[in-house]
Amino acid sequence: MNTTTMMLGKGANPLARRTAFDWVFAALVLGATAFAFHRYGGRMDFYETWILAGAAPSLIAIGWFWRPLQPLSLGVGVATLLAIALYGRATDDFGADLAAGENAFLLKYFLSSQSAILWMSLLFFMSTAFYWIGLLARKPAGGGDNSALKFGTWFAWAAVVMALIGSFVRWYESHQIATGVGHIPVSNLYEVFVLFCWMTTLFYLYYEQHYRTRALGAFSMLVVSAAVGFLLWYTLVREAHAIQPLVPALQSWWMKVHVPANFVGYGTFAIAAMVAFAYLIKQQATETRWWKLAPLWVLGVVLCFEPMVFRRGVDPLSTYWALYFGVSALLAAGIIALRGRIADKLPSFEVLDDVMYKAIAIGFAFFTVATILGALWAAEAWGGYWSWDPKETWALIVWLNYAAWLHMRLMKGLRGTVSAWWALVGLAITTFAFLGVNMFLSGLHSYGEL
Repeated sequence: MNTTTMMLGKGANPLARRTAFDWVFAALVLGATAFAFHRYGGRMDFYETWILAGAAPSLIAIGWFWRPLQPLSLGVGVATLLAIALYGRATDDFGADLAAGENAFLLKYFLSSQSAILWMSLLFFMSTAFYWIGLLARKPAGGGDNSALKFGTWFAWAAVVMALIGSFVRWYESHQIATGVGHIPVSNLYEVFVLFCWMTTLFYLYYEQHYRTRALGAFSMLVVSAAVGFLLWYTLVREAHAIQPLVPALQSWWMKVHVPANFVGYGTFAIAAMVAFAYLIKQQATETRWWKLAPLWVLGVVLCFEPMVFRRGVDPLSTYWALYFGVSALLAAGIIALRGRIADKLPSFEVLDDVMYKAIAIGFAFFTVATILGALWAAEAWGGYWSWDPKETWALIVWLNYAAWLHMRLMKGLRGTVSAWWALVGLAITTFAFLGVNMFLSGLHSYGEL
């Protein structure tokens, strides 16, 4: 009887399962949306109005689906509003005191966009380090996760918080520079690398909670740390963090939906590849023949080194990149050498395979939507839905690659080694579509020069 009642209650009225905090969260989101319409509605065009109107119920639904997003959203919102208050109220469309970013303690060291993103970078490195320390440490006598793995999770969440604060504050800062400069921070290589880092981490954290395993954090956070390493070089050497006006082709509302949808795909494809790497490490745990292990080492170096492969005009023997390569090679060699110990901590092959599948399935769905949105944007900007531009062509190659992977899994039951290697090859294809096309092939699309 109790079981029947629980089943009826679960299926009959989903709203009955909402907690008091769920309703408080929904009320705060709707209140913030109403305030935004009241304060800025007159400056929004038709599309911006509908985007904001759709964003509120979407955020509520996602927060109800995965409750950790509720405190995350509220915390980021409060910190962003505090940063705006510290900058001072703008007298017109722009004019807030951006110099306060060098004077106000909280802005200078924590809440300005650049400070927050630098904290994000440090926290991602710390998260990766603690995940690996925890993965290699002995399990506690009572079972469960050790403290290092828990710290890895906490630092990952903290890094996401700082990344989101940095992105939202950067959005505000861009609007305060001058009329026509403000834009959502997804328009150049610097901004989309920040987007990639926090979005990839959020998807991983969901899988971590869903499958109740922290062991995959050591692998998933490697690709995030590799991206952070590239981002730091791009910031310090090329000063790419400077906010620049958008080129005319990017001054479109399509960018606000096309780019984030694309990076859901990129992030989940990256997670699938790193899980595939873990799968192969577990599979080769007892292998002793070096020529069987060598491809894994080469693959590990490529995965860590990949974010800088497609740069142009940079001395590959520079101190930074030499150190970057050396660390990558040592990490890959260490993973291979400790494969037996690592394999014991990894989830079962079935779980690894399931994470790969779900990550690719979600990424493929969003990448499909992003490709359609990109075609609509191209029609508006260049007068045609498809022009076989190199970026469009490689986006199609990425789409076909994962479409074939999903077809082979669903129709032919693809599993195991072939599936894992295919997911890794998919990441290489995706990375070239993201970075390599812009660096080596001339076309209409560009995120920035390296």
